[in-house]
Amino acid sequence: MCTVKKQIVVIGLGRFGFSIASNLVALGQEVLAVDQSEHLVKQAAAVVTHAIQADATEIDTLRSLGVQNFDVGIVAIGEDVQANILAALLLKELGIPYVIAKARDELQAKVLEKIGVDRVVFPELEMGRRVAYSVLSNNYLDYIDLAKDYRLGELKPPPSFHGKTLRQLNLRSRRGVTVLLLKRAGEGEIIVSPDGDSPILPGDTMVVLGKDEVLSRWDEF
Repeated sequence: MCTVKKQIVVIGLGRFGFSIASNLVALGQEVLAVDQSEHLVKQAAAVVTHAIQADATEIDTLRSLGVQNFDVGIVAIGEDVQANILAALLLKELGIPYVIAKARDELQAKVLEKIGVDRVVFPELEMGRRVAYSVLSNNYLDYIDLAKDYRLGELKPPPSFHGKTLRQLNLRSRRGVTVLLLKRAGEGEIIVSPDGDSPILPGDTMVVLGKDEVLSRWDEF
């Protein structure tokens, strides 16, 4: 958990932007929230450090807000693709060290990457994937994409794992899957880097690293 307080500007206060802003404040960060909608700004004002109704596609406006002094800029504008890209470009031109921007598709993401955005996120796509995996498997709890084709998955072990040790399952050799952590049911004991003699029990949670195509067939293991 980050303990260093940062100044973060969030542009766009729809559901995604408001959620980011409110969670950052809950984590102890200083957040300036910007949107053209008076209603959304009033809603955010009760939660964030500062909420301003302004046009974030005007560089003079951003300068007047002191955005150039912030540590992180997050562009969460959803519907207006042009405004999304322009706001991200202006944040980069103002010298903000780390800029994150929301994209709706791969084409928009490529444009954002071309203008120097440090991280592009796909909230709708990510949520769609999570829902899809939860429909296909009750054992799939959550995941994080790490690199191309690889992900970190939080999973419930299928019944075929119950009562077997990690050595018996031999997941690394058979499937290319590395078990990083086990969380025991009930007492909540967490075992980091479990050894081969660690048994898998009903109700356990496993955090594993593996290829997307492999983890998507988890219930077939």
